[in-house]
This record gives sequence, structure tokens and C-alpha cells, in this order.
Amino acid sequence: MATFAMFGTYSQEAVQKISPARTDQTMALARKFQGEIKAMYALLGDYDLLFLVELPGVEQAMQFSVALAKLTGISFTTAPAVPVAQFDQLMAGI
Repeated sequence: MATFAMFGTYSQEAVQKISPARTDQTMALARKFQGEIKAMYALLGDYDLLFLVELPGVEQAMQFSVALAKLTGISFTTAPAVPVAQFDQLMAGI
């Protein structure tokens, strides 16, 4: 499984639909793509949300990100997240 950081920005419509039910739908949607949301945070600043999600790969991350935007009206920027120890090993060969 790969880890992805998803940064979300609310639309005006999405703000009006904030609810525990939508959070539950989001978690179920991740499972549809063989994933699991490990953490969800509300933020202040440039982004409104941060999700840390484990998914099988890039294809599922893309599918989940777009499906989630369709479901919630929240736009997401999704990026792979690599543990620093793993990153250090990857960079050792350069």
C-alpha cells in the first residue's frame, strides 16, 4: 500500500453539507478503491482538510480523489507521501 496526502478545499456548497454522514460516506468510498483513511484533519489556511490515505497505487489514488470530489463538492490536491527513512534510502543511490 502507498500513502497519499490529500489536501481539500471547500466550495461554498460543500461547506453547507458538512456532516458526520458525509464523513462516513468518504470513508466508505476509500474502501471501494481498496483504501483506508488513516487520519482526517480540519485545517486553517490555504487548505480546509488534510486526509492521510493508504491506497494500492497511483491509479486508485486518482480514482478516489476524483470520485470524492464528485461526492462531496470538495476539490482535492493529492500527492504521494514517502516516509523520510525510505526517502533517505532512495536518495542514497544518487
